[in-house]
Amino acid sequence: MSKWILCLPLASVTVFSGDPAQSNKALVGTWKLESAMIATEEEVRSSWSAHPVAFLTYTEDGRMSAILTLDDRKPLSVSDFIYAPANERAEAFASTTASAGRYTFTGKEVVHHVEAASTPNVVGSDLKRAVTLDGNRLVLLVANP
Repeated sequence: MSKWILCLPLASVTVFSGDPAQSNKALVGTWKLESAMIATEEEVRSSWSAHPVAFLTYTEDGRMSAILTLDDRKPLSVSDFIYAPANERAEAFASTTASAGRYTFTGKEVVHHVEAASTPNVVGSDLKRAVTLDGNRLVLLVANP
């Protein structure tokens, strides 16, 4: 059975009804991104292209890792990214994001405690997401993308 994640960064906080808390086991596994949208009072739009490629993994021992990329990334002109031209590396960096660390889950909210990330500014932060689980679909809502 494949698992899908629908990630919706929002301009306002979404509050869920008082469902009982679920165990971490509800999240455990690797989730493949279905869509990522930004919703404001003015519009709803894709936040990472029409078909982003992303995976989010939660482990039983409380670890998480995530990677999200654009779907139409250009390959580097050389196989060793350290020696690729600076403009190619900049484009590759701008079209992907990744993070890893510990997580806590209350059943209504998951918090990613970031220990490593493609963007150094995120390391050491706690990224909160409201959670809805519906069968093989995980919806994460972010109040301040």
